[in-house]
Amino acid sequence: MVTWLDGYDSMLPTPSTSHVDFNRVYEPAEDSFLLLDTLSSTTEIAFLKERFTLASGHTKLDASVSSPLIVEVGTGSGVVLAFITAHAQTLFGRTDIVSLGVDINQHACRASVHTVEKACRDITNNSRDASRPVDAGLLLTSVNGDLTSAIRPGSVDVLIFNPPYVPTSDVPTAFAKIGASEGMQSCLDTDSDMLPLSYAGGVDGMEVTNRLLEQLPSALNADRGIAYILLCKQNKPEQVAQRIRLWGAEWTVDVVGRSGKQAGWEKLQILRICRGSQPSFDD
Repeated sequence: MVTWLDGYDSMLPTPSTSHVDFNRVYEPAEDSFLLLDTLSSTTEIAFLKERFTLASGHTKLDASVSSPLIVEVGTGSGVVLAFITAHAQTLFGRTDIVSLGVDINQHACRASVHTVEKACRDITNNSRDASRPVDAGLLLTSVNGDLTSAIRPGSVDVLIFNPPYVPTSDVPTAFAKIGASEGMQSCLDTDSDMLPLSYAGGVDGMEVTNRLLEQLPSALNADRGIAYILLCKQNKPEQVAQRIRLWGAEWTVDVVGRSGKQAGWEKLQILRICRGSQPSFDD
């Protein structure tokens, strides 16, 4: 699959996931590709560049314009994180972005690292102009953890979340079984344990997403933090957006991506949640 960008004379290839064991890791589907299409749309590229591009006269060493930290929570195969990291220059107007993945499935963590590293190598090797600067950013790692619990508060500039959004009678109980002295994977040893974590969302498909939303105010950078969260119709995205707006005047919410059947619950939306304002470089 290839994502085309209006106004560009080249195309942004979707990272390969041929190495991923989809018996253990969520396979890229319509929701994954909607995130790629949304992030690479002309409007969203303009937004990201305005918010994060270095202003004239400022260097990457200036504290006020530090390298953006891009975090994907629930990476699965790593296709979204790889796409963002490999195409940092195109999407953000800078290559000093730092990306980080988080997933409770250790197989997904390993797959994500492989996917990102391969995508960045492919971008470099396939460059048609040897003198052209490298487009890719830097991957830190992929952390085996629960949502944002392993991330330093206030450090995330862009958070991306394709949650388990399918309404189900309950969510997997693995979290309740993990004791203080046990490893994260101690109760997630079988494929049947792990795969439901990628889609089973509980009541209204929102139980995991609600936990993430509660963590957003502490996870996002107070000045320029944004989040892209994918929801389906059954998640009641209008109510979610209204709830976020009640957090205060510094928060804004916009629908920036849509896909799926108009009459079916599987219709998808992507909310862009913004905190703070674009830093000023005029002083």
